[in-house]
Amino acid sequence: MDRQARTMVLTARKGVHVLQRHFAIRARWMLGLFAVLLMLVPLAAHGANTPCSGRKGGADRCQVDTFICKDGSVSASKKSCSGTMGGVGLLGSPQQEMTPALSADCACRSGLFCVGPRGGHYCLSDRGKKSYLKK
Repeated sequence: MDRQARTMVLTARKGVHVLQRHFAIRARWMLGLFAVLLMLVPLAAHGANTPCSGRKGGADRCQVDTFICKDGSVSASKKSCSGTMGGVGLLGSPQQEMTPALSADCACRSGLFCVGPRGGHYCLSDRGKKSYLKK
């Protein structure tokens, strides 16, 4: 084999080696990016809002379509509680709609609500804060 042919063979081998190295680096980079994306997917799902999330401590039970939170307040969620939680009443009892209170006792846990001066319906959480019901 003459010198020119040998140079061409070595150049071709070097070109193949460079090409293989390029694709190996690119494949590792793509694999790393894929791994990062796989780690971020559960974080995005975890960040979704749920009824009674945060300080409210989660949903305690349903009052037909209304979520009663563990802190005794009512969730402002537009989701249907009976559809989401399967209609869990207090201690397995049948659910009843929230009804107007005849006295000043309108705790959310009791299933009673008060009517405000402008017609708004609210009940009182365990802390005594007003928790307005959706219309």
